[in-house]
Amino acid sequence: MITLDQLCAATGASQANAEKFLEPINSAMELYAISDTLVVAGFLSQVGHESGGLSSVVENLNYRVEALLSMFGRHRISEEDARQYGRTPDRPANQEAIANCLYGGAWGEKNLGNTEEGDGWKYRGRGLKQLTGRMNYQRCGDAIGVNLIDDPDALSEPTAAALSAAWFWASRRPGIEEAAKAQDVARMTKLINGGDIGLTQRTALFRRALEVL
Repeated sequence: MITLDQLCAATGASQANAEKFLEPINSAMELYAISDTLVVAGFLSQVGHESGGLSSVVENLNYRVEALLSMFGRHRISEEDARQYGRTPDRPANQEAIANCLYGGAWGEKNLGNTEEGDGWKYRGRGLKQLTGRMNYQRCGDAIGVNLIDDPDALSEPTAAALSAAWFWASRRPGIEEAAKAQDVARMTKLINGGDIGLTQRTALFRRALEVL
């Protein structure tokens, strides 16, 4: 069992956010046998980054036009759609339209199981891991006993948010835990999001977690 102070340090969370998630995270780690010190450090540091220090359990898609064009390929969002829906100095981003572009179409169907119109927005990132896509919501919901297909917002609640993150971590075994034990933050990150976004912060959180656990 981790303490409040340990959770704050390992995830970068405020005390208020850590208090809200302490019990759910401890319960989720116990259920999914996340117990080795290096593995716990890996899990908490990755969750800390993904959730903005346990502060965000619903994905923020408030992208600038330039960010949409630079971060995502044209197979995910066209230049026309990026310029139409992205944030500019004169208007906010159309987050629903952005989600449906990024997570829809042929890419969304193949990679996320998003088969119905609006699935991109309905099954956007939620939970402490930012679980995304109809397919992942179905699999996770079946595992944790929550109907996430009909009630995707359930992942915004602390218990389901923590369980979904622990389930996702466990679904990447043994590779992700081998990476944690080798202190290979880059490998852990790739197994979680397929790239290296936020690697600097993830590494700093991992090192901090090892100091306090």
